Amino acid sequence: MTSVAQVLKSKPEQVVFTIGASDSVYDAIRLMADKQIGALLVTDGAEIAGIVTERDYARKVVLMDRSSKTTPVRDIMSPHVRFVGLDQTTYDCMALMTERRMRHLPVMDGGKIVGMVSIGDLVKEIIAEQKFTIEQLEQYIQGGAGG
Repeated sequence: MTSVAQVLKSKPEQVVFTIGASDSVYDAIRLMADKQIGALLVTDGAEIAGIVTERDYARKVVLMDRSSKTTPVRDIMSPHVRFVGLDQTTYDCMALMTERRMRHLPVMDGGKIVGMVSIGDLVKEIIAEQKFTIEQLEQYIQGGAGG
């Protein structure tokens, strides 16, 4: 089973992008668009204050007819951030994401944020694992049939 550490190593970029809690939602969405990501960790000084996602924007700004340029990120962020460790498996992460209806998980190591995994990262890795297993089973079956 693949660990979160292995998933992070397969990603091209290891940077976790952040935005200040008092910054505008517009700035957060612009940063997400520029970096082609769907979530940002929200900071208040040196502390993690929450996480903000495109889904938060759609549901808490657009649908509530707020202005993204005047609404601070703190007003729409999710303050309860779930974290995973490097040793957790892709299946652990998928279970947590499914149960909590989340699409992004920050990764911590020794109290420090070291990455972020998305549901897309996990699905890609699980598909690769299953493909490998299928190939191994096919080789076993073909080897056994010729003997």
